[in-house]
Amino acid sequence: MTIIDALSGRVAGFVLVLFSLTLLSACASRPGLQSLDPHAANVPGARIVTFYLATSRERAGPGPNSYNDVPSETLNFAEYKVSIPPTHKPGMIEYPGDRPDPRISFTVVGVEPLSREVFLQRVSARNKGKQGDLGIFVHGFNTNLAEAIFRQAQLSADANDPELDDVSILFAWPSSGSISGYLADKATATASRDQLTDLLAMAVKARPTGEITLVGHSMGGWLTSEALRQLKLTGQQAVLDRLKVILAAPDIDGIVFLAQMQKIGRMKKPMTILVSKDDIALSVSSFISLDQMRIGSIDVNDPRVQAGAKEVNIQFIDISSVKTEDTFKHNGFAALAAIYPEMRKQSDKGGDALRLGQAGVFVFDAVGRTLTAPFTIGRRLAARQ
Repeated sequence: MTIIDALSGRVAGFVLVLFSLTLLSACASRPGLQSLDPHAANVPGARIVTFYLATSRERAGPGPNSYNDVPSETLNFAEYKVSIPPTHKPGMIEYPGDRPDPRISFTVVGVEPLSREVFLQRVSARNKGKQGDLGIFVHGFNTNLAEAIFRQAQLSADANDPELDDVSILFAWPSSGSISGYLADKATATASRDQLTDLLAMAVKARPTGEITLVGHSMGGWLTSEALRQLKLTGQQAVLDRLKVILAAPDIDGIVFLAQMQKIGRMKKPMTILVSKDDIALSVSSFISLDQMRIGSIDVNDPRVQAGAKEVNIQFIDISSVKTEDTFKHNGFAALAAIYPEMRKQSDKGGDALRLGQAGVFVFDAVGRTLTAPFTIGRRLAARQ
């Protein structure tokens, strides 16, 4: 077989996979910008979550949700309030229809565009007198603005500790929201590096104390790593040192990731990377780019990964056991967010079974909600057989 034959077969395989995914996505109704129009909601048992938007999307009109998929030279800001229905299932997004029903679906109840100054004031002020943390989420490929907003609402509802005054920020870059727009999304994500770097510096300035967690999902993981690299190259080590970074199913080629980390250097706080060998979306990404395996689908049983994790101060966690209704097995992190507060509390107490933020290689045990070394899981399985 010649290399041309091999590449032809690979492209043909990708076309088949892409066609199948396109059919699947066409069957599902996706929310549009109209779903972000605010509606009144007063439902017993519903919960209102408040979070902030920082977007590199260009404003396209006077409306509060008027954005397009063109990169903006400056960040745009807004505050969102979303009602979470009493029937909400952790890890899920109950999308609204043409007529949002707050009894059964997420419903936007307030949108307020903000200036840079007001955005900084609100992000800063909510921390006074309490020990809340700040979380920044960077969404992935093929995500329109409405999907990003509702994902942030789900994460805010599920992951934030209601006893603390945590603050959540969504960084929304101008994804085309099309499954065939992978290369276009990569370009607009690249164009958003400076804006994300700017936001991270703003966050550190606004929150001189407390934890700042940065979560990048899928292609947003690549954008996150690029922003970290940018911080290093521009001499902003103080900003890097404040960040706790989590890359969820990162869509990053292995060689590219190594090059990024060589520039970023050893992080003060261990970087966490959530991986799964069964991630279909990352397999498609490899087809498109004709690249090596993505970091998000790395095999934690590989001795080279196990040996290198502590050396570079990275925690790899295999979350393949997390159950999700996502067809592409790409959103396991969203289900994990629902039990994260409990895990963090147990880990803070020094529990031996829960080792969040510890460099090394682990497997998440969904039943016991613990992190275990891969070889330990293997022994348990062998003992049961």
